[in-house]
Amino acid sequence: MGTPGAPPVKETKAQKSERLKLAKNPWDAWEEVRQFARDGRDSVLPEWAGLYFKWWGIYTQGDGVGATGGVGGEGKATEYFMMRIGLPNGILNSSQLRVIADLTKTYARNLADITTRQNIQLHWLTIDALPKVVDALTAVGLSPKGACGDVVRNVTGCPLAGIDGHELLDASPLAVEIAHKLTANPEFYNLPRKFKISVTGCPLWCTYPEINDVALTAIKRVADGKEEIGYTLRVGGGLSTEPHLAVRIPAFLRQDQAYAAVHATAEIFREQQELRENRTRARIKYLFMRHGWTAESFLEALETKLGYKLDPSPVSDDVVPDDIYRDHIGVAPQKQLGLSSVGASVLRGRISGEQLHKLAELAEQYGNGELRTTIMQNILIANVPNAKASDLVVALNGMGLQVDVSAFWRGAIACTGTEFCKLAIAETKSFSKWLVSEMEERLPAFDQQIKLHVTGCTNSCGQHWIADIGLEGKKIKKDGKSVDAFYFCVGGAVGRFARTARPLGYRAAADDVPNAIERLLRGYLAARQPEEDLRAYFARVDDDSLRAQLAGTVVDPVDRDAPPVGAGRYAPGE
Repeated sequence: MGTPGAPPVKETKAQKSERLKLAKNPWDAWEEVRQFARDGRDSVLPEWAGLYFKWWGIYTQGDGVGATGGVGGEGKATEYFMMRIGLPNGILNSSQLRVIADLTKTYARNLADITTRQNIQLHWLTIDALPKVVDALTAVGLSPKGACGDVVRNVTGCPLAGIDGHELLDASPLAVEIAHKLTANPEFYNLPRKFKISVTGCPLWCTYPEINDVALTAIKRVADGKEEIGYTLRVGGGLSTEPHLAVRIPAFLRQDQAYAAVHATAEIFREQQELRENRTRARIKYLFMRHGWTAESFLEALETKLGYKLDPSPVSDDVVPDDIYRDHIGVAPQKQLGLSSVGASVLRGRISGEQLHKLAELAEQYGNGELRTTIMQNILIANVPNAKASDLVVALNGMGLQVDVSAFWRGAIACTGTEFCKLAIAETKSFSKWLVSEMEERLPAFDQQIKLHVTGCTNSCGQHWIADIGLEGKKIKKDGKSVDAFYFCVGGAVGRFARTARPLGYRAAADDVPNAIERLLRGYLAARQPEEDLRAYFARVDDDSLRAQLAGTVVDPVDRDAPPVGAGRYAPGE
C-alpha cells in the first residue's frame, strides 16, 4: 500500500502487459473483433490495439514516419492494420496461395511480404476487413493466430523437407505437429514474450537454429551397433538489441522424445516469473545471459520436467555446416526420381498479388501445386519434372522472381522499416532494392557469397547481427536536415564459425551507403589471401582498418545510438 497522500505508483509496461494477459485470452475473444468491424475503427479498445490483436497476428500500422514521429520510441498508429499469416515449415499449396493472392489484391493494396519466419505478411487492412481475411484463411486451413504476441510463433523448417536427398530425415511432420499443438494452444497463450521454434532434418541447418529460442537439428549416432537418427536441442538463441547464439544442450533426443522436449521447454519458459518483470529482457535467452543458467542446469530442469533422463550427446558430436548459402535458390534435384525443386529469390520479400497468383498457376502447371517459403524471404516450387525445370526458370525470371541472381540480390534481407512499422527509425524496403541495384552496377563481377541485411532499428528484425554486412537504421544530420542513416556491423555468421557481427563504429547517411560498401568490398578484393572468403577476411582484419575502408579515410569510432525508449516492447519482429 502506498503512503497516504502520495501519488499512485505508475504501472510499468511489463506490469500492464501481465495484467492484461491474465485478464483475457485473446483467442477466446474474436467476437469482440467482429463487433469492432461492425462499429468502425474508433470502437477498437486500446488494450486490443496495443496488445490483444497481436495474438491474432495483427499489429496497428504506422504512419510511414516510424518511431521518430511519435513519443517514447513508438510512432503513431494509423487506421490500418498489418497481419501475418502463419505457414508452419513454410508449406503451402496453390489453392491456399491463390486465396492469399486474392486477399492481397482485395484488402492489402496489392502488396505482400514474405518474412524471415516463412510467413506472408499483409498491410493496409481496415478494421472491417480483419474478420473477412481471417474467415477466408480459415476456410483453406490457414490462420494468423500465434504469428505475433507472447506465444509460440510460426514453427520454421527446411523448405526442402521431404524432398531433399541430403536430409538426415524429413522433420516437417514434427514441425507441423509442434505448430498445431503449441500454436494457439490456450496452455501457452501467456508466455513471458515470444517463443520461436525451428525444426530441421537438413544438414545445412537452413532454419538458423543458432538464433531460435528452441531449435531441433537432426543428428546421427550409432548405439548398440545400430545407426539411429534423432535430434539435438538448442535453447536461448535470439537477436534484437542483445544478440545471443543458442546454447547446445548436451542430450540426444530420440524422435519419439522430440515433441515432449519442446513442450517441456515451453513450460519451463512459461514458469520463469523473473522474465516477466521487464519486457526488454523477457526472452528465454536471458536465463543464460543474466540469470546464471547453463547448458547443464537447463538439461537438469528439462529432465525433471520430462520425468526421465535423456541420453548424453556432447557438442563434439555435431556436424556443423559451413557458413554457406542456406536459401535453396535455384534448381535442385529431389530424392524423388525425375523431380526437382526450383527456388526463386524474392528481393527483400516484397511481392504483389499478381505475382502470387502467377506463382500458384506455375506451381500447378509445372509441379503438383506445392510451394514452400524460406527464411531468406524467398519461395520455391516443388515436384517439378526435370524436363520442365528450365522452362519454369524462364517463367519465374520473367515475372521478376529471379532464379539466376547476383550475390547482392541473393543475400539481401530487409525488415518492414518505417513504411509500416511504428518502431522503425529508417526506411528499409525501397532502400534495400536501390542498394542492391547500386552494388550490382558498381561490382558486377563480385564473386563471393554476401549476406547484406538491412534493419530499420535496433530490434534486428532484419537480422543484421548474422550478416556479412549488417546495416542498422539511424537518423543523422546531413546538410542541416535529419535523414535516414545506417550503422555498420560486419562479420556475422551462422554455422561452423557462428558469431554475431561486430559493430564497427561507423555511420553513413543512406545515400552514402553504396560508396562505403564499395570501398569496403574493393578493399577485400585487393587484400584477400588465396581462397579467403569474405567472412574469413572480416575475421582477420581489425575494426580500425575496416572502418577506414568504409569511410575512405582514418576516422574515430562513433557509438551506436542507444535503443529508443520501449525498444523490444512490442517489436513486430519475427
